[in-house]
Amino acid sequence: MTEIKSLTIEELKAALADMGEKPFRAGQIFKWLHGGVESFEEMSNLSKDLRQRLAGRFILTVPTVARKQVSKVDGTVKYLWRLRDGDCVESVLMHYEHGISVCVSTQVGCRMGCKFCASGLNGKKRDLSAGEILDEILFMQKDSGEKVSSIVLMGTGEPLDNYDNVLKFLHLVSCPEGINIGQRHISLSTSGIADKIEALAEEKLQITLSVSLHAPDDETRSSIMPVNNAYPVERLMQACRYYFDTTGRRISYEYMMARNKTDRPWQAEQLAKLLRGRPAHVNLIPLNEVAESPLRPSRPETVRRFQQALEKRGVTATVRRKLGPDIDAACGQLRRRELQEKTAL
Repeated sequence: MTEIKSLTIEELKAALADMGEKPFRAGQIFKWLHGGVESFEEMSNLSKDLRQRLAGRFILTVPTVARKQVSKVDGTVKYLWRLRDGDCVESVLMHYEHGISVCVSTQVGCRMGCKFCASGLNGKKRDLSAGEILDEILFMQKDSGEKVSSIVLMGTGEPLDNYDNVLKFLHLVSCPEGINIGQRHISLSTSGIADKIEALAEEKLQITLSVSLHAPDDETRSSIMPVNNAYPVERLMQACRYYFDTTGRRISYEYMMARNKTDRPWQAEQLAKLLRGRPAHVNLIPLNEVAESPLRPSRPETVRRFQQALEKRGVTATVRRKLGPDIDAACGQLRRRELQEKTAL
């Protein structure tokens, strides 16, 4: 059976035509789906016969809240969703002055193996479908009663390792007949799969690409990000140049600040040299501690000096505000706790 929420409106029209239904029904059903209905029976402007035939032909995915944490500090909400097969993924809802931003997952687990991230500690189990990624947004909106205004694909998983489903999700979530979140309000974060970055460039999307660089030299980057063995810094930068030349969209470079690992003065100088002359923004990220990782956060004064060193050399750099400090806000932590408790039973 087909997951109906993963269908574009044109695909839905074709499927309904095979069922002998008029094309306008696709618009009605698409609206219900993107409103977060939990059963075909809720589609009250459809006949009972059509609702029954839809239920017999399609899967309607409905995640449930396995765990939920709300920060008493800033209202950030961390969700652990249980999917129809029992797998769990995380999402985060954050409040900003400009509106509600959400961070969503694209895979169950992750195979990238980054040393500072809890998401990949148990490896990758499977990809999420386009509809399952969309569900994270639909049901955060439904649970919170708040309208999402921007999206970051930076939760569990590597979006470009689930390329086809993520690309379809981007078209679904920005569809005018659906929840219609403009692509300029969507950011996709990648650990640096260079050939997929180049493929994404060819799509000519208006999204913001965020590259998780985290170190300007191959030795350091390979020691914390195994993906660098396949796509070293020079190859990654080549793909980033191609992306900008093709799309005209400035790239944001994520840079994790780890004490005595990525925060040394020579690395700030090398990072500035690497990015000099190209439209770029560096987002310095205070490290979230993971018990299984030997890495520790940089001291605040070190982060400030690193930022100043970049800006002195003409590179725009900001320090990411840490949200949800009193909850498991880092990617993978809530799901990992769930797995650990299941193992202990």
